[in-house]
Amino acid sequence: MRVFHILPGSVSESSTLPMVLPEKGYLWIACGRREFEVEQGAVQSTLQVLCGMTLVDLHISDLLNNQLPSHYDYTSQYDVLVFRRLAAGHSETDLAHPGEVLTQSVKRGGPPVLRRIDTSPVGFAVFDRVLLTVHPVGCLALEHYATRLTSAATAASRAAGVHLPPSPPDLMLRIVNQMVDGYLALRRELTRQLDHWQTELLQPRGRFSNWGSLLDARISLHQLDEICEDQRSAIQDWNENLATWEPTESIGGQRGLELLKVRSRDVLEHIERVVHHVRRLEQNAETAVQMHFSAQSNRTNDIMRTLTALTAIFLPLNLIAGIFGMNFQFIPLLHQQTGFWWALGSMALTAAVLGVLFWRKRYLVRSAR
Repeated sequence: MRVFHILPGSVSESSTLPMVLPEKGYLWIACGRREFEVEQGAVQSTLQVLCGMTLVDLHISDLLNNQLPSHYDYTSQYDVLVFRRLAAGHSETDLAHPGEVLTQSVKRGGPPVLRRIDTSPVGFAVFDRVLLTVHPVGCLALEHYATRLTSAATAASRAAGVHLPPSPPDLMLRIVNQMVDGYLALRRELTRQLDHWQTELLQPRGRFSNWGSLLDARISLHQLDEICEDQRSAIQDWNENLATWEPTESIGGQRGLELLKVRSRDVLEHIERVVHHVRRLEQNAETAVQMHFSAQSNRTNDIMRTLTALTAIFLPLNLIAGIFGMNFQFIPLLHQQTGFWWALGSMALTAAVLGVLFWRKRYLVRSAR
């Protein structure tokens, strides 16, 4: 468990729960899901002392649930946001035992980058001067932002224009935004893999064999689309509730409220970019499959067209051979010395004429690849 005391120009960190609310600034209490489950009583007591209230039982269940989709809820004293992340990770955490990393990774199909995406939820409880986050084990987004928050407090970072979040809602939105941008960092690798499959699918002489992986990729992309839709709905609900807020001192007055609205819209715009990208990849995968079967159908049509043309060329030859093979006693040219050569020449001439005719009609020309 990590506890940060955030002031306008400094950040201090401790590993114990405070029992007194500081006069200035606010607190960020970051704990793992297993930690929150075990020390639930201590956290509730701390919230009672610091904020004069505790979390509702249903909200505690939401924060401990690893299968909960992204959603937003609120009370008159605090807000709760559960946000499923799309981050790089080798295994899904807290799936059966909250807070404990699984010894075996969850098997997923599709490209390697899809198998590494961890969709475990992160919970936020936003009070006036306290932010409580409940995250799975190994949540790099929170670790990275904690490091960034500490470095932002230095004089060099402040000189470079890095500002500390002025309120708990602002801190929550920055963490959510970083989690969304974490997926955007994976999109290049995912796009590269799907583009490679598209190239294999459209090769005229190649035989595509990764149908199982491609199907798994389409299923995974559809699941990511659903997760992103839940994320967007949760942030939209947050924005609607944010519109009813009053410019209190805890959020920095009217300017702080306007900044929260701007940052919330920015987070929503980033989520919509992710949704657009996931849907585009899903459409590209579907289009590549359709183009593959269309190309296979065209190649089959070319083969059948060529075979049909060749069959049409030999039909007159079979007719001539059948006529001269009849068991009649008197057939023209049958008993003549040059009859065989006349028949053979007529066959060759007929085949040549039909071949030239079909070539001019492009029945025997290879289609451009």
